Amino acid sequence: MKVLVDTCVWSRALRRGRSEDDPVVRALEDLIRDMRVQMIGPIRQELLSGIRSSGQFESLRVQLNSFPDILIETQDYERAAEFFNRCRENGIQGSNTDFLICAIAVRCSMPIFTVDKDFTLFRKHLPIELFEIPT
Repeated sequence: MKVLVDTCVWSRALRRGRSEDDPVVRALEDLIRDMRVQMIGPIRQELLSGIRSSGQFESLRVQLNSFPDILIETQDYERAAEFFNRCRENGIQGSNTDFLICAIAVRCSMPIFTVDKDFTLFRKHLPIELFEIPT
């Protein structure tokens, strides 16, 4: 099964000085090795934004090119807005990108790999599945 990997997981794996024993990073490495990782443009943009060195930017851009983007459809934006409204009605806030991730994951029947606790709240009101790190 393919898995949509959130920005926070990528950031954790790309961080300097990270622990080699980090189970989140190991799980991402396993997903990459098994060719199960999925990417969307907004996550790619978040990962590439704020990189100061043009050399580092180019290196990461090339590395991320190994993961083609899932095409985002009009229905994904509409469903993301629906998800935003549903969660807001229940007192839960989130970013537009978070709800777009949820909408695409639902359309593509994929779990979301994230360490962002907001998704645990979203799951109470949205039909999303979260990727669980194998033990």
